Amino acid sequence: MTNKSDGAWWKGAVIYQIYPRSFADANGDGVGDLAGITAHLDYVASLGVDAVWISPFFTSPMADFGYDVSDYCDVDPVFGTLADFDALVARAHALGLKVLLDQVWAHTSDQHPWFKDSRASRTSAHADWYVWRDAKPDGSPPNNWQSVFGGPAWTWDARRGQYYLHNFLKEQPQINGHNADVQAALLDVARFWLDRGADGYRLDALNFLMYDPAFPDNPPATDDGPRTRPFDFQEHRYNQSHADIPVFIERIRAVFDEYDDRFTVAEVGGTDSDRERKLFTADDRRLNSSYGFDFLYAPALTPAVVAEAVTKWPDEAGVGWPSWAFENHDAPRAISRWVAPEHAPEVRGAFARMKMLLLGALRGNPILYYGEELGLTQVDVPFELLQDPEAIANWPLTLSRDGARTPMPWKHDAAQLGFSTVQPWLPLGGDHGTLAVDVQEADADSLLHWTRAVLALRRDEAALRLGGFEVLHADDALLVFARPYRNDRVVCVFNLSPEPQVWAGAADLSRLISIGVNGADFAPYGALVARKD
Repeated sequence: MTNKSDGAWWKGAVIYQIYPRSFADANGDGVGDLAGITAHLDYVASLGVDAVWISPFFTSPMADFGYDVSDYCDVDPVFGTLADFDALVARAHALGLKVLLDQVWAHTSDQHPWFKDSRASRTSAHADWYVWRDAKPDGSPPNNWQSVFGGPAWTWDARRGQYYLHNFLKEQPQINGHNADVQAALLDVARFWLDRGADGYRLDALNFLMYDPAFPDNPPATDDGPRTRPFDFQEHRYNQSHADIPVFIERIRAVFDEYDDRFTVAEVGGTDSDRERKLFTADDRRLNSSYGFDFLYAPALTPAVVAEAVTKWPDEAGVGWPSWAFENHDAPRAISRWVAPEHAPEVRGAFARMKMLLLGALRGNPILYYGEELGLTQVDVPFELLQDPEAIANWPLTLSRDGARTPMPWKHDAAQLGFSTVQPWLPLGGDHGTLAVDVQEADADSLLHWTRAVLALRRDEAALRLGGFEVLHADDALLVFARPYRNDRVVCVFNLSPEPQVWAGAADLSRLISIGVNGADFAPYGALVARKD
């Protein structure tokens, strides 16, 4: 079978995620916007990435900062206008960058006109566009399903005299993905932005789109994971991951195939994410790629974690193409998660370089989160300044999403580090001034310049972009893998520990790029990408 994706721009592409509230504020209100992104696209292009993924900027009351959409086909005024979006796309395309949008289709805002009409009457035009159920005889919710953000996944609505489902905030009512009219409306949304020049979509929480219409109780969880929310106590067998989701995905793919060179990547979380990611990307007739939380919530970066995640995606016919992220807007900054704070700055710096090279060497699409190229650390946002509803609800056992969403530091000596002229919506990181773009631009040995070197190597080496993945060695500290492609073979060696290591095989390699390597000796977090002589 000839794979339609062979040679596509997105295969092996590097994607740069921008959280628009925090990237750059062009109008001086303390919140980032589309014009701010456009003004800094030259910087983004200079990194050597292929595409930008922009988190939601659609009209929203901001209960979950844009992941609660009240109008899928317009820009929220805090971010600008449709004309600002058009200008962003034009500038990105002029720089050779693709533009990916974040589509939130599993739920809307409770302020969306669809939901307002749905809650108004059981016979309204949108009555069945959301998930409504009668109370049990005792008035309690229809079943035991729990919300990701805490508490029951059902909220009573007096207007309809029924409960509605929400897998996240109560302000994010669940779309009835089984409804054919809902599916048609979502596909129209897809066409709207594709017609305006969008190059693809990241599809948020896609496995929540459909549920078991019999509404059975979820069974108790049997894994040994942490239990910090009621959601964690259940096996999510019935409130998500319905077997009809891949059928709708094929309709999504058919819409994208109406356009040239478009790309789709799904976010798929949960304990069954590996199976679902493969299901959602199977046989080049569904989505192009997917990513999960293999690294985003991993407590440590170890050879076993990397090898297990990547080898699940073999270079075989029918198996989809993976994407990988070490950081994003939902997880704490990786350098703060994976390096002990007592380690010396030079050790933390070596780790940041090793981590960047590892991300660039993996098979799949690397997703780079804004500021990751600077080594931004997690910001400890005090309770009184928290904005994230999940962080507030689960304090102090929080995912600290706000701490990974703080403003981008552009200039070390400017007001608000060059992000804005006024107090930003979240506090700046205390150490982020020393990590600012202008500081690192002036330092040839900075992580920023190292990132550019890594991405340039990936762009030049087809084996790194498109090759297979073979684990050659993995112990508690060292990970060695090969990236074979046609007649080429690149070998990658990583010391994932803070202790020196030795790998004798390095003597037979001709290095392409390295850090902390002297012959067979690998310094703490030393790494090497090379060819065999």
